[in-house]
Amino acid sequence: MALEPPNLDDRRFQDIVDEMKRMIPRFTPEWTNHNVADPGVALIELFAWMSEMVLYRVNQVPDRLYTHFLNLVGVQPFPPSVARTHLTFWLSAPAAQDIVVPEGTEVSTVPGVDEEPVVFTTERAGVVRPPALVAARTGRSDVARTTDVWEDLSLPGAMVTCFGSAPVAAGDEFYLGMDTSLAGYGVRLDIVAHAEGVGIDPASPPVAWEVWTGTAWVPASVQSDSTGGLNKQGSVVLMMPQQHEQLVLDGVSAYWLRLRLLPVMPGQPTYQASPQLSSVAVRVVAVTVPAEHARRVPGEAVGRSVGVPGQVFQVSHSPVAARRPEEQVIVTDHTGDHVWSEVVDFGESGPRDRHVVWDSVTGELRFGPLIRQPDGTRLQCGAVPADGAQIRVSGYRTGAGADGNVGARTLTVLRSAIPFVALVSNLGPGTGGVDAETPDEAKIRGPLTLRTGNRAVTARDFEQIALQSSVEVARARCLPADGSGNGSVVVLVIPQVRGQLTEHRIDDFGLSSGLWQTVASALDKARLVGVRVEVGTPFYQGVSVAVLLRAAAGRPMEMVRQRVIEAISRFTHPLHGGHDGEGWPFGMSLNVTSVAQVIEGVDGVLGVDELQLFEYDLRTRQRVGQGREAIELPPRAVFLAADNRVVVT
Repeated sequence: MALEPPNLDDRRFQDIVDEMKRMIPRFTPEWTNHNVADPGVALIELFAWMSEMVLYRVNQVPDRLYTHFLNLVGVQPFPPSVARTHLTFWLSAPAAQDIVVPEGTEVSTVPGVDEEPVVFTTERAGVVRPPALVAARTGRSDVARTTDVWEDLSLPGAMVTCFGSAPVAAGDEFYLGMDTSLAGYGVRLDIVAHAEGVGIDPASPPVAWEVWTGTAWVPASVQSDSTGGLNKQGSVVLMMPQQHEQLVLDGVSAYWLRLRLLPVMPGQPTYQASPQLSSVAVRVVAVTVPAEHARRVPGEAVGRSVGVPGQVFQVSHSPVAARRPEEQVIVTDHTGDHVWSEVVDFGESGPRDRHVVWDSVTGELRFGPLIRQPDGTRLQCGAVPADGAQIRVSGYRTGAGADGNVGARTLTVLRSAIPFVALVSNLGPGTGGVDAETPDEAKIRGPLTLRTGNRAVTARDFEQIALQSSVEVARARCLPADGSGNGSVVVLVIPQVRGQLTEHRIDDFGLSSGLWQTVASALDKARLVGVRVEVGTPFYQGVSVAVLLRAAAGRPMEMVRQRVIEAISRFTHPLHGGHDGEGWPFGMSLNVTSVAQVIEGVDGVLGVDELQLFEYDLRTRQRVGQGREAIELPPRAVFLAADNRVVVT
C-alpha cells in the first residue's frame, strides 16, 4: 500500500472555535456570554478563520516538496499534441494553368457567439498542374497482358468497350494513363457514354476507381457520379489519395487510374453488357493538402546573451508545436550566424556543444548550466552564447490541443483569398489533438517513470513506456506475442478518442502511422537486447445489447431510453468501460447480469424484463448469431458497443 502523507495539522475552523471556547472559563471566568452575538466570540471566529488558512498553507508543504522533487528528477508534463486533417480547396473552374495554394494558408471553423474559431494551417503548398490523358487500356486482373484502346478513345466517332471480356465478369479493368501525378487532386472525368452497360443499379454500380501508389492499387473516393454507371453523358468526381506513382504497363509508362469491376454483393445487380465510352476528359477541380491545428509565428528575436551559463529566454507564444527541421534556434555573434541543436537535456552535452533545450509547454529556451563536481571543479554542460550575441528563432508554430478534433466539413472559412479557389472544406475530421498533461496527471505518472528507469523489463514497463511515448496513447497492454514465452511481446495500443461515446466507431480507434512510429521507436529504445517487440491494436469485439425494461412512473420514456443507451455504451467502452470506468479490461467476458446491474442503476429505470447479448460485426454493421447470456473475449480483445436496442414500456 502507498505511504500516507502526513497531515501536519488537521484542525478546521469549528475545531479551533470550540477549543478556544473551552479555554474561556480557565483564563477569563467572568466571561459568561458565549453566544455568537457576543463581540468576543466574533473575534474568536475571526482568528479561527485566519488560523485555518495558515494551517491549510502549512499542509501544502509536502505536496509542494513532492512537486519540486519531480522537477528535480526531470518529470515534466507532456506538451499538447497537434490535431491534423486534410483540407480540400475547390477551384472556381477546372484548372487551365498551374494554381498554387500557398504553404501556411489558414482555414478556420465558423466562429460561434462566445467561441473563438479553430484555425488550421496547411503544412505544405498545394500545386495544381493540369494533367493530360495520354493512354488507355483494357484488361483483366488475372491476365498479365492488356489491350491498347487509346486510338479508339481519342478518335472522333469511335467507342471503347470498358470491360473487354464476354460475358462481363468481375475482375475486368479499364485503365486511363496521365502524364502527371494526380496525387491529392479532386479530378472530374467528363464522360460521353452510351446506354450499353445495362443491368445495374445506376445509383450503385459494382465498380471501383483505383490508382497505383507504388506498391498497391488504392481506392479513389467517389464524390459524385452523374453518368448512371457509365451509361450516359455526365461527370464522375474523384478524390485521389495523397500518393500516385508512375507504372509501366505493357511498355507504356504513365500515371494510371483504373476502373475495376467488383464482385456483386447479395441482391446487387451487375452489368449484362459492358459500358461504351466515346470520349473521356480529365480535369482538376480541387486539391487536397495536409493541415494541422497550429498557427505559424515568423522568426523573432528573443534576447541577447550576457555570457553566463544557464541563461533562459522566452518566445512570445506558447505552447510550441514539435519543431520541424527548418524551425531552429540561431545565435548571432561576431563570427556570424550559428544554428544551435535542440536536445532533450544537457546530460551528454560538452562545453563546446552548441546545444539548447526548447520547452514545448512554456516556450522557454534554456542554455547549458555550469555544474560543480565533487572535487570542486566545474563542468560546463553545453556551450555558452558569447556576451552580446543575439538569440533568435527562425520561426515556430503555436497551438494544439483537443479543440482541434473538429468534425468533418466544419473547416470552411478561408482566412485569406487565393486566386481561382472558391471553397474549402475538410472531408474528414480532425484527429490526434490532445490537451497538455495536467500537473496532477504528471504527479501520478512520476513514480511510474522512476520505477521503469526508461528500460523495459516487465510487461508493466512496456505498457508504461508506451503510455509515456505520446499523449495520444490512452491505454496499452503488453502480452506474449505468440504465447510461447520466447521473449517476443506485442504491445496493444488504444489511442485517445474524443467526442460522444455513442458516436464512436471502430475507425476512430485506428493508429495513425505517426503515432505507431512514435510508440514503436520508444519501445525499441527501451527493450532489452534480443527481445522482439510488436506494436498493434487490440481486436475490437462488437457487442449489441437488446433490452426490454420498465420506466418509473412519470419519467419520459425517450429520456430513459437515451440514458440506458449511453450507460451501455459507456460500460462496454474501450476507454471508459468496466466497473472502474478506466476502460473495458482486456479479455474479460461480458454477461447479462453485469449489464442488467448497470441498466438498473440508471435514473428512471424501474426494472429489466428481458436482456440478451449479440455479437456484432463492426465492419459489416450486422449482428452475428443468436442472443446469448454471455460473450467471451480472447486475451487481446476489448468490447465496443454498437446498435443497442432498448425498448421502454
